Amino acid sequence: MGGYFLGIDNGGTLTKAVLFDKEGRAVASSSRKVPLIIPQPGFTERDMGVLWEANCAAIGEALAASGLDAGEVEGVACTGHGKGLYLWGREDRPAWNGIVSTDARAWKYPEDWRNDGTAGRVFPKTLQSVLACQPVSLLAWFKDNHPEVLENTRWIFEVKDYIRFRLTGEARAEVTDYSGSSLMNIRDVRFEKALLDDFGLGELFDRLPPLCYSTDRAGAITAEAAKATGLREGTPVAAGMFDIDACAVASGVTDERNLCIIAGTWGINEYLSRKPVTDGSILMNSLYCLPGYYLEEESSATSAGNNEWFTDLFLDSEKQTARERGVSVYRLADEMAGGIGPEGQNVVFLPYIYGSNYNPQAKACFVGLDGTVSRSMLIRAVYEGIVFCHMIHTEKLLRCRDRPDAVRLAGGVAKSQLWSQIFADALGLPVEIVEAEELGALGAAMAAAVASGTYADLEEAARHMVKVKLRLEPDPEKTRIYREKFERYKRVSEALDGLWKDWDR
Repeated sequence: MGGYFLGIDNGGTLTKAVLFDKEGRAVASSSRKVPLIIPQPGFTERDMGVLWEANCAAIGEALAASGLDAGEVEGVACTGHGKGLYLWGREDRPAWNGIVSTDARAWKYPEDWRNDGTAGRVFPKTLQSVLACQPVSLLAWFKDNHPEVLENTRWIFEVKDYIRFRLTGEARAEVTDYSGSSLMNIRDVRFEKALLDDFGLGELFDRLPPLCYSTDRAGAITAEAAKATGLREGTPVAAGMFDIDACAVASGVTDERNLCIIAGTWGINEYLSRKPVTDGSILMNSLYCLPGYYLEEESSATSAGNNEWFTDLFLDSEKQTARERGVSVYRLADEMAGGIGPEGQNVVFLPYIYGSNYNPQAKACFVGLDGTVSRSMLIRAVYEGIVFCHMIHTEKLLRCRDRPDAVRLAGGVAKSQLWSQIFADALGLPVEIVEAEELGALGAAMAAAVASGTYADLEEAARHMVKVKLRLEPDPEKTRIYREKFERYKRVSEALDGLWKDWDR
């Protein structure tokens, strides 16, 4: 019978495997949480062997839950968080722990490269600001701190390319991910030794895998991977894509009309353009999964991961209440925050658990607490603070383009109608949400559907597999209130920025 596609999504905290039919309906899913390893402040890692085992388990569980025969799965593809670093060693095992995109250990390298002129020299090729969490900065950190790790490295991977390598045994570098690494000439779509030489990393050129595109067939399930996952040996595996591309294409963003916001561990704000923004006014240009488009991006690790941290640390009594009611603690938190309007609390939350929009050393905090503050107000402040961090980025993007028709909102935030409405009201733009909840996995499955020949390209896949379920219009009066609160938020953030330098020393 066939007609099913597996999308595998390795985000900052969860590994997910979701089976979709050719109409984009999820038929079964499974997820595993992979523990973070935090050896010291600013370091976020995870065991690459444990990560692979989590992928195998999630795939096997999803396949079993679907009731499908493995032969009915016509294609597989992976997505995952961008940036970070996953090194595969010459001894056919990981050379180090995987490094997640929230890692800030290499914060000094982008600063040094800006000061010595390197960043300016490479910009015409990379078309992006250098970030501490990008592979280029992390590789420089390894060169200075653990050169033996690089000597033992055979392949430099991003997370989804590492998982695809374990599934297929073939090393490939898919362009959407690597075009956001500062290791690639994205104008010419190629790796260049001269570019790596500019960063003092030229000796690593041969450790970059061959390039491929999102919908390319990039191997097939090996006998070993079939045994570990339950998939059929020989099942085609598409190259897949960076999760910000996967969420955008799974939201139906296939042209320049809409803005896309992904609120997950990272806050991603993006739109498509036929031409890159070359004046340095935005954080990053990268290559989109649709040929001919650049992805114009502003992002930081300041989004819904902060809400997960807050919930885990401070909402124990709400968790108990939610269990007694048989609902999610996040639904209960929505109810509590929904009882307060935007004018009902003035606490500012800076969602800087993993650094601020532009300062990786920044710390999270609440400002404006007094004896009248309730837990519901704090929940609302967390919601609003995360929205305001997205607005820092969207303000910059909107200066580079016409007003969008709407915002396609993805990530965990899209599961909350209250929070989604806050986005609409604060931005002053309509917000649209698609039916599928696991958008990253769906975007990957769409690539698998194209690679299998079911659809000619991602545009055709989107017409069949993407459906908008909800549109939220902004309330002009609430937009006015949020604009005033946003100005206060920016003043607080700017006033505290100088405190964070060397805070951990």
